[in-house]
Amino acid sequence: MLLHSAEDKDPTGASELLVAGRTERAFLDVLAGSQVGAHDLLSAETEGKKQRGYFHTLHEILQQPWTWLDTCDRMSSQAAELKKIIAGIRSLVLTGSGSSEYAGDCVRQTLQRELAVSAQVIGGGALLMHGRAVFPPERPALMVSLARSGDSPESDGALSQLLEQEPSIRHLVLTCNQRGALAARYARDPRVGVMVLDDRTNDRSLVMTSSLTNLVLAVRFLGLLDSPETCQRICARLSTICCQLFLENFDVLARIAEKPYNRIVYLGSGPMWGAVRESALKMLEMTAGRVSAICETYLGLRHGPMSYITDETLIVCFLSSNPSLRAYETDLLAELTRKQLGFARIIVGEGLPNDSLRENDVAIEIPGLSELGDENATIIDVVVGQLLAFSRCLREGLRPDSPSVDGVINRVVESFSVYNHRTM
Repeated sequence: MLLHSAEDKDPTGASELLVAGRTERAFLDVLAGSQVGAHDLLSAETEGKKQRGYFHTLHEILQQPWTWLDTCDRMSSQAAELKKIIAGIRSLVLTGSGSSEYAGDCVRQTLQRELAVSAQVIGGGALLMHGRAVFPPERPALMVSLARSGDSPESDGALSQLLEQEPSIRHLVLTCNQRGALAARYARDPRVGVMVLDDRTNDRSLVMTSSLTNLVLAVRFLGLLDSPETCQRICARLSTICCQLFLENFDVLARIAEKPYNRIVYLGSGPMWGAVRESALKMLEMTAGRVSAICETYLGLRHGPMSYITDETLIVCFLSSNPSLRAYETDLLAELTRKQLGFARIIVGEGLPNDSLRENDVAIEIPGLSELGDENATIIDVVVGQLLAFSRCLREGLRPDSPSVDGVINRVVESFSVYNHRTM
């Protein structure tokens, strides 16, 4: 059941909207004029960008503020149909694989509160291997499948098996690829709602960037079905904040790539848990594993993972705007200072505590995050993680569009056998 086609052109004129008073092309000109590193990358000829292997990735990172506006319009235009799909549900499962799974982590807690239902994130692999055994018992239930390409074996296999095992479960597919297996197979299936985002979000790079953040916003809209104008305000504000992040911190984050670290730890609370999982994966993918990366919660770090931190470890701290959560977070920062752990820290948020900064630390102050709240601001943290990984990838002499030199990983997971549960 196709709710929206990627071939529909700009349904409400989102591409004509201005972010921070500028068109996308004009903004890139301003960015190149204000950030030296951005100028060097953007001013290269197309062939030069392709030879260095960043042609797709850089564009897909920088296009995000405009794609977010389009995604909001697409979801708003289908609010009535989405209300039917979600009406009366008692449990919600968000599923995907890799980055698509982490997109669910960014919104699970928020959707559980706003929809007043049990909400879980279950990886596509877990659903494929265990089926309804790992599905929450509350019914009616809705499973939302998040996918960039929709061609991963887990995506199709998990959905197909659940339709067979328990056909009463409702299904919604959110994907960036109209020609992917999920969209093509289920577009005319009345049991499955399919929404396809703009083709620009179907990242051509190996790594997911704009696809990830747009999937986050698309599924986030399920909690705003009765207030699409709120979604518009949130996306417009996020777009402006993201543009300011690029204008003020592109070079700052690029310079950090030159620092002598070989390990990195990402810390986050609540909705930021999705951001730290995604950021750690981005660093691993884009450095081909040369920079070892883990993620943890602030309180969880004390229970063993703190032993991972050496003198060559960079610690990235996404701070909550919630005063209660931040109290725990700043306590942990003070403990790291007292124990002299880590080579340096990047502290990201609004109203950053200057007294928590050490000599080598870098503060990424982002005005406006507190106004949006953690539930909406988490994708800005994701963008910070993208820029860090992109810059370090170039520093390592790798190609961001295809950083896996030996082809160990691919844009779409290689095909593998899918087994019927009844035969196991």
